[in-house]
Amino acid sequence: MKLNLKNPIIFFDLETTGTNINSDRIVEICYLKIHPNGNEESKTMRINPEMHIPETASAVHGIYDKDVADCPRFKDVAASIAHDFMGCDLGGFNSNRFDIPVLAEEFLRAGIDIDLNRRKFVDVQVIYHKLEQRT
Repeated sequence: MKLNLKNPIIFFDLETTGTNINSDRIVEICYLKIHPNGNEESKTMRINPEMHIPETASAVHGIYDKDVADCPRFKDVAASIAHDFMGCDLGGFNSNRFDIPVLAEEFLRAGIDIDLNRRKFVDVQVIYHKLEQRT
């Protein structure tokens, strides 16, 4: 299916050390970038969060301290990720309430200024809840 896009869109997902937007860190980022011409790029990257991954988080995503010990820190890859996300609209599941704020916090900690004000956000969870209303 060809999408009618004005801007590239990146659908992305994060695995993190927990659910606190301000203090938890990314341990894995995965994204699919779709360009207006239909070309696609994808990337999956493990990240050393520079903190212990709690067992409760590892039980959810299966990523443990040993799995990321030799991986780059977010600040080491932040500029590359920001470049990939530049000018793109963003999409994901629960992305408006979790993934986008966590990513924005990581960019702030890394000293990367990324402007999200002109971006469109597609949160599939919002769409799902509108289509599958529960009583």
